Amino acid sequence: MEYERMREYAEELARHAPDPFRGYEISGDEIVMMMSPSRPHEYIALRVRQQLDRRSPAELVAHTGGEVEDPSLGRLRRPDLIVVPEAVFAENTMAPFHPRDVALVGEIVSPSNHSTDYVEKMHDYPAMGIPLYLLIDPRKGTIAALSDPGPTPEGDGPRYRTRSDYAFGDTVAIGDWLIETGDLHTYPSD
Repeated sequence: MEYERMREYAEELARHAPDPFRGYEISGDEIVMMMSPSRPHEYIALRVRQQLDRRSPAELVAHTGGEVEDPSLGRLRRPDLIVVPEAVFAENTMAPFHPRDVALVGEIVSPSNHSTDYVEKMHDYPAMGIPLYLLIDPRKGTIAALSDPGPTPEGDGPRYRTRSDYAFGDTVAIGDWLIETGDLHTYPSD
């Protein structure tokens, strides 16, 4: 099905979605309806965003939320964190961000739907040309810093060719950023 038609269906579904509906994503022929994240999820997004924002060059801004869309690939994603030029962020438009303007995306893995971040987005973000992907997993207390999107020797499409793994408490290096993770916590067990 063509992307514009998928977008129309997603918009119609969103009009009828129950609370606490957050938004939707489109990946190929799949529409994913998203619920509001938990407090621990949002706390991690806040802490990491604050550090990215403080340590970014003046022309970049870190933000929790926003849509990133590449209609040519049939992809619309809602990363938990993005870093974009402030000039692009301030544009007077309702349009999603274009992947070419995104310096970094970050995802905080949810307790129930982890394959989206580990599989689908691991494919979509490098295909969109987003240079850096920060994957934070509060289920396990781990962080992956991924970079260098490009083709793989197997020829199965663009992938991140560089990956560094960290644990909560480590200083994470991604691109030109260093992120302190000592105040991040795993999800509560209850």
